[in-house]
Amino acid sequence: MKLLTVLAALLAPLAFGQPGGKLLPEASSPLGMKYFSIADEKGVVSAARRALSDDPTNLGLILKLARAQAAVWQEREAVATCTRGLSIDPSNADLLIERGHRELPLRDFEKALADLQNAAEFNPKKIDAWYHLGLAHYFLGHFAEAADAFRHAVDAAPNTDERINSTNWLYAALRRANRPKEAAEALAAITPEMTNTEAHTLNYLNLVRLYQGRLTEAQIMPPDPPRDGSDVEAELRFDTVAYGVGNWHLFNGEREKARELFRSVLLGKVWITWGFVAAEREMIANRERP
Repeated sequence: MKLLTVLAALLAPLAFGQPGGKLLPEASSPLGMKYFSIADEKGVVSAARRALSDDPTNLGLILKLARAQAAVWQEREAVATCTRGLSIDPSNADLLIERGHRELPLRDFEKALADLQNAAEFNPKKIDAWYHLGLAHYFLGHFAEAADAFRHAVDAAPNTDERINSTNWLYAALRRANRPKEAAEALAAITPEMTNTEAHTLNYLNLVRLYQGRLTEAQIMPPDPPRDGSDVEAELRFDTVAYGVGNWHLFNGEREKARELFRSVLLGKVWITWGFVAAEREMIANRERP
């Protein structure tokens, strides 16, 4: 309890997103933080609403509105939009994936689990269904189930980037499930000549190279980003890598090093990243293991 009390005190002065005229937060944390959407400065939500108003049952436009809302962290609104589409087509895998995806940063993990399981059943070739299903299980602490889902994601990966991303989480889930031999086998599939094409994948590739012993922590850790929310990409990069490195310390029994990195992630403002959500889950779980 003491650790969480100190952490909450450190975080309390910080705003997580900008209320943007909204009184209600998008999500809240058991650590005592409230998370808000950001301003729709480019008008992407209003443009998507206008397009949908001309064709209100168009599932493609409904999906575009949900993604526009998610782009400015309007996660609850995006969930409601997906629900609207699913009332028209309850078996639409894309809408189920999108709703499950948005339920994860809302910390509605059980709801996300149900949606993503349904999506994977309706369309088992959709890598996004398996990937996000793996995250739902992982955030709930279902590490064996998460590993199974991430293995499906690896198998369904249409390109090297998706394979690298999924392998990072597969390795983490297998290590947390105490299956180190399988974890090593998963890493071995990412060969030395494999590289990324998408910028964000480099974060996961560097983590995989750390786990393989090909890179060091000092080589892959990005600098601390600004804590004022002015550089979302820098925070995304930091959250991803810092959580992964912290997890790696956890695998190797260095719990205090891990906690320090998890704490550093939670000093940021980009509450929607998987690294942020995962670090938050670690600190919440630590309430029972002070």
